[in-house]
Amino acid sequence: KFLFCDHAADDSQYLTTQIIEAYVGANASLELYCMEETHYKNTRVSNVYVEQQRDSRFHHNVITLHNGVTRNRLDVMLKGEGAECWCNGCVIADKTQHVDNNTLIDHQVSHCTSHELYKYVLDDKSTGAFAGRVLVRHGAQKTVSEEVNQNLCATKTARMYTQPMLEIYADDVKCSHGSTVGQLNDAALFYMRQRGISEQEAKLLLEFAFVNEVIDQIQLEPLRDRLHYLVEKRFRGELSKCEGCKMCK
Repeated sequence: KFLFCDHAADDSQYLTTQIIEAYVGANASLELYCMEETHYKNTRVSNVYVEQQRDSRFHHNVITLHNGVTRNRLDVMLKGEGAECWCNGCVIADKTQHVDNNTLIDHQVSHCTSHELYKYVLDDKSTGAFAGRVLVRHGAQKTVSEEVNQNLCATKTARMYTQPMLEIYADDVKCSHGSTVGQLNDAALFYMRQRGISEQEAKLLLEFAFVNEVIDQIQLEPLRDRLHYLVEKRFRGELSKCEGCKMCK
């Protein structure tokens, strides 16, 4: 299990780049958690490359709580039969922030499984982008793949660009993909306000419930509990640092 936290030490304008390469051997398991809580002047480019062997398990979770301009790329190569991967992403953006997630799941052999779930909550004039490509190569029979991208634009000025893709060269597979872009449910807001909940609090509860599905996918229990707290603070407009991080105090 690995946890990478990116934070901003001050409000200076700067660029950060990083590359993570992982080789998951036969019957091995890897959990990779990447969390960003930087500054609106920050530009961040992150690339993750993973190769999986027979019967390996890989979990990837990328959480963007606060940023400036971010581009995350994830390439997963399933090279051994029986390999499985779970790729999850959660983005919360407002003001003029931009978050871009690009994924490639490359099924090179048969009997492999992949799951993708990315959710965005965009406010103000923020923009988001998701491009997810699932490639099933010749001979990769019995592949099972699911790709889902769901997005919530809290304002009319927020923009989301989504492009889930399937590229299949095998005839015995079970693959699905889909994306949605919508706004807060007016009926649900009205229902909650009738019961004495303020409009701002009702909006926060709906947004929190929307991203909760991604947070609950995190298997590291202390981190999952911490993220529930941080996500709520983020929706309330409070930028809360990770406990014990001296760099951010």
